[in-house]
Amino acid sequence: MALWNIRNWARGARVMALAALVAGTFGAVVPSVAQEVPPEELAMARKYIDLTDRGAVFETTVVEIGIDTMRQIITQNPEIQEQTSTAIGEVIKEYNGRKGELLDQFARVYAIYFNLEELTEIVAFYESPVGQKLATANAELNEDIRRVLQVYTNNLRTEFFAKVRAELREQDIEL
Repeated sequence: MALWNIRNWARGARVMALAALVAGTFGAVVPSVAQEVPPEELAMARKYIDLTDRGAVFETTVVEIGIDTMRQIITQNPEIQEQTSTAIGEVIKEYNGRKGELLDQFARVYAIYFNLEELTEIVAFYESPVGQKLATANAELNEDIRRVLQVYTNNLRTEFFAKVRAELREQDIEL
C-alpha cells in the first residue's frame, strides 16, 4: 500500500510540475511548483531531444498554425488573400529563432521523468546506428501506425455496433 502511495505522489508531483511549466510557458498564473532539474540532466535530456527531432515538430506546428490562420482569415476576407499570405510569411519568420524554447521545454519534461543515468543510456542508444535509424524512421512509422489504428478503429466501430445491435435483438429490441 505504501509503495502505491509513493508512486501516486511522485506521478502527482510530475503532473503538477508539468502543469506549472506549461502554464508558465503560456503566461497563466499558477503557483510555482516546477520541479528543480539538475543542469546535467537537463543537458542530457536536450541532447536526446536534438537526436530525435527528425519530424521538425516546431516547424511543422508553426506552419500548420499559419495554414489554419490563412483559412480563417480568407474564409471571411477572400479579397486579402495575397496580403494575408505575406503577413503569415513574416510572422513565421519571427518564430524561426524560437525553436530552442520549445525543445528546452521538451527536455525539461524528459528530465523530470528520467534520471541522469537513464538519460545517458537513452542518448547512447540514439547515438548508435540502430537508434539513429529509429529516430529517422519514427515520423513515418508513427504515420503508418496512425493509419493502421484508423482502419482498426473504423472496423471496430462497425463490428461493435453490430454486436450491440445483436445483443439488443436477443432482448427483442429492434433498432
